[in-house]
Amino acid sequence: MMDWTDRHCRYLHRLMSRHVLLYSQMVTAPAVLHGDRDRLIGYDPAEHPVALQLGGSDPVQLAQAARVAADMGYDEVNLNCGCPSDRVQSGFFGAVLMENPALVAECCAAMIAAVDIPVTVKCRIGVDDQIPAEVLPDFIARVSAAGVDRFSIHARKAWLQGLSPKENRDIPPLDYDLVIAMKALFPHLHLSVNGGIATLDQAQDFLDRGLDGVMIGRAAYHLPCDILLDADARIYGDPTGRSAEEIVHLMLPYIADHLQAGGRLGQITRHMLGMFQGRPGAKAWRRHLSEQAHQDGAGPQTVLAALAHVTQAAA
Repeated sequence: MMDWTDRHCRYLHRLMSRHVLLYSQMVTAPAVLHGDRDRLIGYDPAEHPVALQLGGSDPVQLAQAARVAADMGYDEVNLNCGCPSDRVQSGFFGAVLMENPALVAECCAAMIAAVDIPVTVKCRIGVDDQIPAEVLPDFIARVSAAGVDRFSIHARKAWLQGLSPKENRDIPPLDYDLVIAMKALFPHLHLSVNGGIATLDQAQDFLDRGLDGVMIGRAAYHLPCDILLDADARIYGDPTGRSAEEIVHLMLPYIADHLQAGGRLGQITRHMLGMFQGRPGAKAWRRHLSEQAHQDGAGPQTVLAALAHVTQAAA
């Protein structure tokens, strides 16, 4: 979810659900240590619970970055061992780390020693010619021995050679049964499944089959109201939900503050385009924001004008 789940996206999603755990986009450990921290990993306190996802393979750097995250108040640090992009491979982190569980264990042990917040891992079931049924249990066993007790498993291989990052999200077949088998093999660990999950019905089915959690990425981004507005009631038993229209109005003060600080409306509204997907007026909502949010002077009234397309269509 690089370039997607920034602080504006997470603030919006937190308004939709009080309980889901939100993840940052992946940020490399060197960037955390030497970059603009407020821009890269700054967040609003309203986002809690929120996890910082780190990329890297140097135990010392990762431990230092994890300490920064803990000092900033993040609730969790997650090591990405699943991203298949070229720039990730060239830096020897992301999915390529599936080939070196000993190094992942060393990195995690260093982070665990440095912080008091949970250190977790997101991984694939394998890469390239690896046999997932062999490498995944070995990977989990070695990394959990270092102290990690929570894993989010993308139920696809990553093909580091021959497939683009986009193709790696769709072409390698999903093997949910293998992830469920890992729960039987490691009942003491907290295991979540990721990959291809598009509805709360699917999520509930995985929970009913014994998994401890479900990570939903692109569906929650493109169809946030379908996933997040109902998640608290259906998954967490909290019926105090909000409507999409209420969420839009709750975003207005946040938008005003962002503009006052020198930001642009489009930096926020790009995350709101899918809010009314499938409802009358959704196309006009998207078009209005897409065309107007980048204009000089665009602000809360621009969002309200876009919302009028939805409310008028529903009348």
